[in-house]
Amino acid sequence: MKKALTICAFSLLLAGCSADDQQNSAAEQAVSSEQDHVTEDEENNEGVEVLAENLEIPWSIAKSEDTIYLSERPGSIIKIENGEIERQNVQLEKELATAAEAGLLGFALAPDFTESNQAYAYYTYEDSSGQFNRIVTLHLEDDIWREESLLLDQIPSGTYHHGGRLKIGPDEYLYATAGDASDPDLAQDLDSLGGSILRMNLDGTMPNDNPFSDSYIYSYGHRNPQGITWSSDDTLYSSEHGNSANDEINEIKAGQNYGWPVIEGSEEQEGMVSPLFTSGAGTTWAPSGMDYYDGKLYVAALRGTAVIEFDLETGDQREVLTDYGRIRDVLIEDDSLYFISNNTDGRGNPQEDDDKVYRISLSEIE
Repeated sequence: MKKALTICAFSLLLAGCSADDQQNSAAEQAVSSEQDHVTEDEENNEGVEVLAENLEIPWSIAKSEDTIYLSERPGSIIKIENGEIERQNVQLEKELATAAEAGLLGFALAPDFTESNQAYAYYTYEDSSGQFNRIVTLHLEDDIWREESLLLDQIPSGTYHHGGRLKIGPDEYLYATAGDASDPDLAQDLDSLGGSILRMNLDGTMPNDNPFSDSYIYSYGHRNPQGITWSSDDTLYSSEHGNSANDEINEIKAGQNYGWPVIEGSEEQEGMVSPLFTSGAGTTWAPSGMDYYDGKLYVAALRGTAVIEFDLETGDQREVLTDYGRIRDVLIEDDSLYFISNNTDGRGNPQEDDDKVYRISLSEIE
């Protein structure tokens, strides 16, 4: 089914508040519409190429050779190959939840995808037992993705804060970010999967060297982490939404407690880890997907409406791409930075043909 992509009505059902928007925060509600505005000359930025448009709340970018795949929260996968754009159906065992921020979120291709046609997905569902997140494998056949096997179920899912990022690490384990499900106390509860970064074998079994016995938890004390990546020396980093401000970029170490809700931002307490970077109490980035290149982290910012570069050596930070509205995910391959806008998620101001996936050479933003 190759066709021009259009915004479907179902996207409005799933839009709600995106992961950076706090349910009871007057400060968040006071953010002006100008902050989420997309300028009309966005495509005139030198070196930026639009690869696809009219996307329906895209959430994750994955790439196999020259083919790009994007997950969309309403429950589709976008395939971009040789300039052709196709929206592929996804058949799941559970019904996607329509709560704010919910839907088909994380998506990662298997290391042997070109042979196996297998991928990993993180999605929010609801059934008679309640609303939860789960991690599954998907198999692609005849342009349809079908849920194949369940890896982990009943990850907490509340009104907001589902987490949702999936990536395979350099250690060949699958990592997932889980939000606190709008219940901050879960982030300090090692008996709950909420508010944590999870680690598992690719078949869903528990690694023997996880830091806590009989647990998928790799780190905890997180509010709503939505980005993970590794540096060239295999150091793990994450991005995390703060409570209306105090967003964080953290270096993640096995078994460590990152403080939420006891501390946030630059606050310190014995036994808890403070972030490498924080937006502070007066600013919000609402950081989401992230990637690493040459000593720097590149982070998608929703409320920050930019791709932000964090220099791990100097501690400097700067906005390297602006005027595209809310940015949900980034991917770096070779010398190219790919990023997706998220202006149709119910919190932005979409322009004609939003949302879009873009590409720019990193040499253009040095």
